[in-house]
Amino acid sequence: MVGKLGVFILVAMLFSPPKQKVILFFGDSLTAGYGLNPEDAFPALIEKRLREDGLEAQVINAGLSGETSAGGLTRIDWILRQPIDVFILELGANDGLRGLPLTETKKNLQTILDKVKAKNPDCKLIVAGMMVPPNMGKEYSDDFKKLYPELASKNKAALIPFLLNSVAGNEGLNQADGIHPNALGHSIVANNVYAVLKPIVFK
Repeated sequence: MVGKLGVFILVAMLFSPPKQKVILFFGDSLTAGYGLNPEDAFPALIEKRLREDGLEAQVINAGLSGETSAGGLTRIDWILRQPIDVFILELGANDGLRGLPLTETKKNLQTILDKVKAKNPDCKLIVAGMMVPPNMGKEYSDDFKKLYPELASKNKAALIPFLLNSVAGNEGLNQADGIHPNALGHSIVANNVYAVLKPIVFK
């Protein structure tokens, strides 16, 4: 026969709210929402949409303007001090714009993912694909584009084919620098990310 304490614990388990999912966006100025208010950056828009769809998720924006893959590697251990359920990697664009060796970029990004998996074995991974302008040379641009699908495949991660799809190159969706999306651009980026994220968090 179950005692009163056992009944209380059982009822508490049945009616306690589900564990809040923690979703971490780890990236550069695109994730940080350069030039915008934090609530207009796509991670904040995604948190709002998740809640509208009935999921009380905590979204952490760990974007840092100017961040390279090497810079991300130096701070990932500090970022991983708390448990996370979903990790979205958005790094490498600054490497590409600087023409850094792609072998180093890929190595840094892989090491970041390795650290995430070691710290959070059950964490779901998402890799945000990026591209670089053709002025870097066709071979470099092509190899850069391939880097992200290869990382996703190797790590059994979901892939956002191109984070800035329908935004890059559109003057009306970017700030004056032509690189960073404006508020409207971020709403489209949020759509690109959410299409991949939603099936993962609502499983």
